[in-house]
Amino acid sequence: MAEYLAWLAPVAAVIGLAVAAYLAFWVLKQDPGNERMQHLSGLIQKGATAFLFAEYRALIIFAVIVAIILGVAISPLTAAAFLTGGALSVVAGYIGMYVATRANTRTTQAAVTGIAKALRVAYRSGLTMGLTVASLGLMGLSLWAIVLLIGNVDLFHNIEAVDGFVMGASSIALFARVGGGIYTKAADVGADLVGKVEAGIPEDDPRNPGVIADNVGDNVGDVAGMGADLYESYAGAILAPMALAVAMTAAQVITGTDALLALVLPLVLAAGGIIASIIGLFVVNTNDSSKVHKALDRGTYLTSGIVFVLILVVVIFWQSSSETDLATVWFFGSAAAGLAAGLAIGKITEYYTSYHSKPVQKIAQASESGYATNVIEGLSTGMLSTVLPAIVLVAAVAIAYICGMQVGGAEAAMQFGVYGIGLSALGMLTTTATTVGVDAYGPVADNAGGIAEMAGLPPEIRERTDQLDSVGNTTAAVAKGFAVSSAALTALALFVAFKTNLEAGLTAAGGQPLDINLANPFVIIGVIIGAMMPFFFGAMTMGAVSRAANAMIIEIRRQFREIKGLLAGEPGVEPDTEACVRISTNAALKEMMLPGILAVVIPVVLGILDVNILAGFLIGVLACGFLMSVYMANTGGAWDNAKKYIETGAHGGKGSDAHKAAVVGDTVGDPFKDTSGPSINILIKVVTVVSLVFVPFFLTLGGGFLHGVLS
Repeated sequence: MAEYLAWLAPVAAVIGLAVAAYLAFWVLKQDPGNERMQHLSGLIQKGATAFLFAEYRALIIFAVIVAIILGVAISPLTAAAFLTGGALSVVAGYIGMYVATRANTRTTQAAVTGIAKALRVAYRSGLTMGLTVASLGLMGLSLWAIVLLIGNVDLFHNIEAVDGFVMGASSIALFARVGGGIYTKAADVGADLVGKVEAGIPEDDPRNPGVIADNVGDNVGDVAGMGADLYESYAGAILAPMALAVAMTAAQVITGTDALLALVLPLVLAAGGIIASIIGLFVVNTNDSSKVHKALDRGTYLTSGIVFVLILVVVIFWQSSSETDLATVWFFGSAAAGLAAGLAIGKITEYYTSYHSKPVQKIAQASESGYATNVIEGLSTGMLSTVLPAIVLVAAVAIAYICGMQVGGAEAAMQFGVYGIGLSALGMLTTTATTVGVDAYGPVADNAGGIAEMAGLPPEIRERTDQLDSVGNTTAAVAKGFAVSSAALTALALFVAFKTNLEAGLTAAGGQPLDINLANPFVIIGVIIGAMMPFFFGAMTMGAVSRAANAMIIEIRRQFREIKGLLAGEPGVEPDTEACVRISTNAALKEMMLPGILAVVIPVVLGILDVNILAGFLIGVLACGFLMSVYMANTGGAWDNAKKYIETGAHGGKGSDAHKAAVVGDTVGDPFKDTSGPSINILIKVVTVVSLVFVPFFLTLGGGFLHGVLS
């Protein structure tokens, strides 16, 4: 029976892809606007496509090299799964970007008739990305599991093949996030500092050579990049409980039907999440511009409510099918804790990043005193914003663990508790399709506003798109909160699977056991290296944005200086937008490689040296990376919306000294929230899943060259 339940996953994935195709065709059938609007959208499409193809060409070389290493060190199956995971990530990112770069001008045109039509076009474009991401992730992971089962491959001793799929997804996501983030923020920072601060021209002014590159960046960073981010988060969240089920089976904690159900349960829950997201689509609508956020929330809450019911039904079915009278209904508490924590962290993130709340308004007020006070208040807000998410996450882990412990007998309580933590990570991400949809809607609305400004449309059209964009800034911050929180839960579950598999292998081989405790100085060494890693990673990505933005600033200044009549807005004088697109593209491709390679190489090197050091390293990356990612994402989001709050007329409005200070704060926050913060989030999972995949290799070395000596 369990084997047949597994087929629900690819079936749901096919349904999700079919609905995504319908939504894409619906969006593309909408009116793209006048010739000028279509021309501007075409420039954005051209730039985004050129960047993605150049990025993918570079990643093919990386993927092939890693696949060869995996094929030799682990197994050919793992190498094939790695390539599959990476390829589907590329496909999902490209499809989402393709639709988004065509939905922008259609959203602008829809805004002519009112907010309702514009919201529908932008959200359906975003949900196209969301359903594609979730469906392809579930499709690939479930088919690998099913093919291995049907092919009579001992999945319980070849789980590395499925692990390889997630490693492929994570590796590509890291490059996509870093590359896209560098691209978009280099253009954004350059366009804002020279255009709004130095030249005093409006945002998205057609005279600004960096505006097209900025709009391209919204798509390659916040659509393709975020899609790849949540694609690998989603795949990792499904894998975590599956890997733990394998570990429990190997330890004889569960057997027979229970073992298969524990393996299949994550696939069934993920399948239900896709169907729930499709149903949630139908309640996202409004004719009131002040209720756009509530409309998007309705979709999220309906989807979450359906998933709550689904989880309960599935665990009751497992309990009724159990051969050993397991009280699996307790797993409902574990999965529900993760889902509830995700919603709670989303609301906390919204509070700290929405301009309707006090923290953002305090930053705007501080801007009246100048640049420094804006930055100081923003940093303070970001630091404070880590407290409640950390408490919520800790509570979710505790509840998930305690509920899981009630499932089996006392001798297996710990194993079931950890499996519960894995389910909590999946519970948080069962609504991935909706989460990505709400997030990807934002860049479409942002682009729509840019096209309205550059095409010279009436001011009320820009006002409507700005209303959509303002909500999009908050939903983007909420999606980042979901991503990093689920990353922490997923990485914790995968770490336990790594530790369990490693301990079992070392014991079976008669080698030195793991010694993961604070009395072992080599574990402390690993923790310190791991805690340092997010800072090092953040420094590399922030520095990359700084260097690329500097080149962009020089180019925009040159054009304003040398192209006669450009800054004055004389008829027929156009900026050289392609030069700015080239600068962002070249910088992103050059700067993304080193961070991505180090994230894969460092855990392998540490594992070759000593697995106790590696274990400490993973703990350090998880603890420090979670807090730093939340801090950077929320700080940037708060600075961004403080600027937008002032632009509504508060504290002097556009052009005031407070506005100039807020623009600087927003500019500093751009790489915080869209480059470094999200990249650290992926880093947490990349290092963990790479370590899990390479467990068989570490075992062949007896736990590392120094393991016996250091233990």
